Amino acid sequence: MIYLVDEKNVGTRLDIYLSNNLEEYTRSYIKKIIEDKEILVNNKSVKSGYSLKLNDEILVNEITIKVSDIEPKKIDIDIMFEDDDIIIINKAKGMTVHPGSGNYTDTLVNSLLYSHKDKLSTINSVIRPGIVHRIDKDTTGILVVAKNDNAHKKLSEQFKEHTIKREYIAIVKGIIKDDKITIDQPIGRSTKDRKMMCVTDKNSRNCITHITVLKRFYNSKMTFIKAVLETGRTHQIRVHMKYMGYPLLGDLTYGSENKLFKVKGHMLHARVLGFIHPTSNEYVEFESEIPTQFQNILNVLENKEKN
Repeated sequence: MIYLVDEKNVGTRLDIYLSNNLEEYTRSYIKKIIEDKEILVNNKSVKSGYSLKLNDEILVNEITIKVSDIEPKKIDIDIMFEDDDIIIINKAKGMTVHPGSGNYTDTLVNSLLYSHKDKLSTINSVIRPGIVHRIDKDTTGILVVAKNDNAHKKLSEQFKEHTIKREYIAIVKGIIKDDKITIDQPIGRSTKDRKMMCVTDKNSRNCITHITVLKRFYNSKMTFIKAVLETGRTHQIRVHMKYMGYPLLGDLTYGSENKLFKVKGHMLHARVLGFIHPTSNEYVEFESEIPTQFQNILNVLENKEKN
């Protein structure tokens, strides 16, 4: 993997910059592989505290993970569509996309290695075969997996250029007054807790989320929304909604427990994914149904409005 330093990251420590981009690895592990010269800046080894300069080229060699740690495992997944290039998966709540942070056995990648061994792209190394993008563990819904490197490259380019259609639905706390709002705030990793993201100008990326109100539940003081991503950043919708004062229902990381619904995990569903197919070059779009738990909560909210 190669990263090119832009103006916003000039002066940032190398290890901090990589912590923001290689999010599944701890900063201490990143420091170690810098010391082991697995990471080069302008083809030279540097120290972890190296201060980045404009247009520095950072080369991250394939990070060594024991193959035995990433074992195939028979785990049922919902495959909505599959051809020679892509797999469209409707991910269940609670499933992590790829190994990391101590979980090397119960991820989507483990399942794919069992069902599609040697039929996945290799661009993202042994720890993320086929994985072009990801959604949070407790976010349900659609994601696309690449079955070959050509498909992976073409899909990655669309994500980079923000031409992928990504539409989510969510239930948030509070009543959003405006029918439509656009949140244009940069997001970076929190300096207090590296597992969290926050709106900040420090070591951040520009992030834009478009929100449309679908239904207001005044009796429960909640709002059902559609969120369309113009950019893609870790926890983007969750962080932006917290910033606006409307945290997601069930999001204990960026919000708080709700007495009405003791749900496990936030109410966020990746409903629509659309892109140009890597081989046919035609636009394709996939949509998943609202999960049962999500729909049950909507039904309860609807009933409370009638009483």
